Amino acid sequence: MKEIINYIYRNTGFIYKAVIFLTALLLIVYLFPKQGQFKYDFEKNKPWQYEDLYAPFDFVIKKSEAVLQKEKDSLTKNTPYFVNKEKIDLNSLSQKIAREILNSAALLSNDEVSLLKKANSKLLAKIYKTGIIDQKPVDFNRRKVFLIEGKKIKEINPGQIYTIHDVKKILATYLSDKPELKSRLLSIYFDNLKVNLKLDDFYYDKTLKQNLENLSVNKGMVLKGARIISKGELIDNHKYTLINSLKQSYGIQDDVVSKTIWVFAGYSILVAIVLLMLLLFLLKYRPEIYENNVKITLIVFNIVLMIFLTTLVVNYDASYVFVVPLAILPLILKAFFDSRVGLFVHVLTILLLGFIVPNSFEFIFLQIMAGIVTILTVSELTKRANLFSSVGNIILIYILGYFAFHLIHEGSIELISSKIFVLFLLNGVFTIALSHQLILIYEKLFGLVSDVSLLELSNTNTKLLKRLADKAPGTFNHSLQVANLAEAAANEINANALLVRAGALYHDIGKLMNPFFFTENQTSGVNHHDDLDPVDSAQIIIQHVLDGVELARKNNIPDRIIDFIRTHHGTNLVQYFYIKAKEEDPNVDPELFRYPGPNPFSKETAILMMADSIEAASKSLREPTAEKIENFVDKIIDSQLHNGLLANADITFKEITAIKKLFKKKLKNIYHLRIEYPE
Repeated sequence: MKEIINYIYRNTGFIYKAVIFLTALLLIVYLFPKQGQFKYDFEKNKPWQYEDLYAPFDFVIKKSEAVLQKEKDSLTKNTPYFVNKEKIDLNSLSQKIAREILNSAALLSNDEVSLLKKANSKLLAKIYKTGIIDQKPVDFNRRKVFLIEGKKIKEINPGQIYTIHDVKKILATYLSDKPELKSRLLSIYFDNLKVNLKLDDFYYDKTLKQNLENLSVNKGMVLKGARIISKGELIDNHKYTLINSLKQSYGIQDDVVSKTIWVFAGYSILVAIVLLMLLLFLLKYRPEIYENNVKITLIVFNIVLMIFLTTLVVNYDASYVFVVPLAILPLILKAFFDSRVGLFVHVLTILLLGFIVPNSFEFIFLQIMAGIVTILTVSELTKRANLFSSVGNIILIYILGYFAFHLIHEGSIELISSKIFVLFLLNGVFTIALSHQLILIYEKLFGLVSDVSLLELSNTNTKLLKRLADKAPGTFNHSLQVANLAEAAANEINANALLVRAGALYHDIGKLMNPFFFTENQTSGVNHHDDLDPVDSAQIIIQHVLDGVELARKNNIPDRIIDFIRTHHGTNLVQYFYIKAKEEDPNVDPELFRYPGPNPFSKETAILMMADSIEAASKSLREPTAEKIENFVDKIIDSQLHNGLLANADITFKEITAIKKLFKKKLKNIYHLRIEYPE
């Protein structure tokens, strides 16, 4: 058991990578289509470019969308209407109308009144044999109509149902022989007649729904082995329907479970290959990223995130796939790593997305081009104008690429859709809106630092740097000079100049705790070390590194900047007090005068150590000449090399030589070496 625990402890990094690898693989494969994919691309009215296609299994022929829609429209037009009937008490209604007719008897003879009473009963019986409806739909008389009366439903003649307009005509016919009473009698009827029929939407909708559900989407079957289309044959409407039916049938055969397992296995192998290529690339070309599990987690998380977002959009509506801002991926990775990592990861992600999206070749081509443009044009994320310009170029590439593919497929510009151009514009808007926010979120989640944050940290108006300028102005000015030297050196050897500058500005913040124990802050001429033992003085000087680390963490300074605080002296000795102590006691322990380290482990931290030593020691130069400056720079940096302080930094002798040359030039400019003028 102990051996197993020791093995796990020794291989924690590898085990973590394996877990991340397997987790990402499962998540990505889960997001992929669950059934087998049709491996042919085809378009209507274009020749079939592959070998003869035979049915690999029995499948049904699906009706086209146009045919299905036509049949649905036909069902909708022929669905019968249902009418609810409300009971009317005809006797009461007849008596009421009769009474009102009697009130008009002064204008009628007794025979006419008697005749109208008899006609009234017949008229009401005719009108309410079926009933009165408020309004008929336009096609009411062309459809079947069913009357719902209580629990009984029976088909009736639509002509037996009257509207108010129909009733008016009937009444006019009955009263035609009494024109002088016609208006009065019509008023009596209209005041008393009631609408007793109403369209029943519930039964109508239920019947229509059942009819649509019973509508068959198939129109035939193709047996296994039957030839569907030959090579070079034109894909007409019928062939297109056959091929599309075959495509839709993939993954829904009888052995669907078995096939799904094999599809899952196939996807797993392909995704594993892609993720393995990523790890091998990092191992060979970016070992510092490969060894950092946090950075690998960030990269893998972004791959899965982009696949997840694309899958969501495709499942909702595949036509919106270009609204997903995939160009954010290389942009973010470039902010934290470099262009090569950003482009490589982007290409691998787009290849994986080819299994999800329709028209995968067009999608892969456009997205890879967009990624390349992102890498080539976004030089500085810290400049908003640069980001806007880059996104404009990305949108232009999308539009030109889509336009070119449309011309190839359609042979004209007549059917081009403006909708896709709107999606490209939205893509650009999302890229601009989300890029900085995601970078900020990742900085907080993964503890990384981007160029945007480095630029903010380099602002001398930050709280910590303002405090340094107020309490230790000499140290602040020293840090500014070191920052200028280090930044120039970083640019000279293509290191991260922004990171070096930020690190240089904060490397001595520990001196805030005891500012007057450092010579650059002693303006009164009093040296506090005169009354101290060399060992105590050395401990105070050494303590500024530890105080700096603690102060930086309290102020939420990123670890990448804290690295500069820890390493700017490495494991060097506090030479002045060590030599002073050695004069008093030749056997003094040098470890009492040694900085805790570690030594620099990157180009940037190595540059800061050299720049810090050069700038600090240059203050001791008296009557500097070009020769003195060159010997001075060589002596300090060669001493650091000899003592192994730069042994862990990935910096070459060629780069160190270039830095020496730069420092010599800068110091000569600082001391203004020129001819001596007469008084």
